[in-house]
Amino acid sequence: MKKVSFVIPCYRSEHTLPHVITEIQDKMKQLTEYEYDIFLINDCSPDNTMGVIRKLCEANENIKGINFARNFGQHSALMAGLRHSDGEYVVCLDDDGQTPADEVDKLLSKLEEGYDAVYAKYDHKQHSTFRNLGSKVNELMLRIMLDKPKELYVSSYFAVKRFVVEDMIRYENSYPYVIGLVLRATKSITNVMVQHREREEGASGYTLKKLLGLWFNGFTAFSVKPLRIATVIGGGSACVGFLYGLYTIIKRLLNPNVPMGFSSTMAAIVFFGGMIMVMLGLIGEYIGRIYISMNNSPQYVIRERLNIEEPR
Repeated sequence: MKKVSFVIPCYRSEHTLPHVITEIQDKMKQLTEYEYDIFLINDCSPDNTMGVIRKLCEANENIKGINFARNFGQHSALMAGLRHSDGEYVVCLDDDGQTPADEVDKLLSKLEEGYDAVYAKYDHKQHSTFRNLGSKVNELMLRIMLDKPKELYVSSYFAVKRFVVEDMIRYENSYPYVIGLVLRATKSITNVMVQHREREEGASGYTLKKLLGLWFNGFTAFSVKPLRIATVIGGGSACVGFLYGLYTIIKRLLNPNVPMGFSSTMAAIVFFGGMIMVMLGLIGEYIGRIYISMNNSPQYVIRERLNIEEPR
């Protein structure tokens, strides 16, 4: 009998999490060919999410709880769950009930067909305009920076095989980016259509600041293309500056009465100065991440484990 491990990052979900767990349990009762366990990772939620996780773990031994010492983010929570899981198949989903746990059989069937990873795809996402815009930007970034196939849709609801998980958890740097780790491990990835639900309560925890941080993390952790783009832009800017200078000299030689433009000079200085600062900032971002990684900054710190043996 194959085992399925569910990994659910939890943040501000004290009211929605029990429903998600019940839905998983009801569905897995129907899928008698699988055994399962559930890993709930509390990302230092300010509400009573950890209290709910504690009650769920007390009621059922196959529900495991992990409590972070501080907020490390969704991707770090996923990495913690992946490292503690031991199922042949691992399914990751959200804690807000928007990702339909009762359609997990669609993802598992694709893994049984031979695919290494399966992402849920939605006809219509029940997110806010801001979140949908963020998803489109993230989609574009993945295609440009990480060479994601254009036809592949990625989401927070996905399933992967054990060997993919083993490769993902080898990544120990401070800034995990789960989508990049999956794309790095395999190209045998497909989509299945599922229904995306309305949020039961509350609002998304992804602010503009968090989305920007996620995008920066994605394209600096797994790609040097931003540096190459910066090189191309810098070279192009230098060519533009040279041509403009040549044009100014020729114009002056042909017509000595043409006044030299203070405004155009200042515009050129501001433009190229700004480009230089952008390039330096980008390089500094890479150097800063290297420095943090060299200092062995952890992906997460676990305060407490429930129904999980403490590592030696």
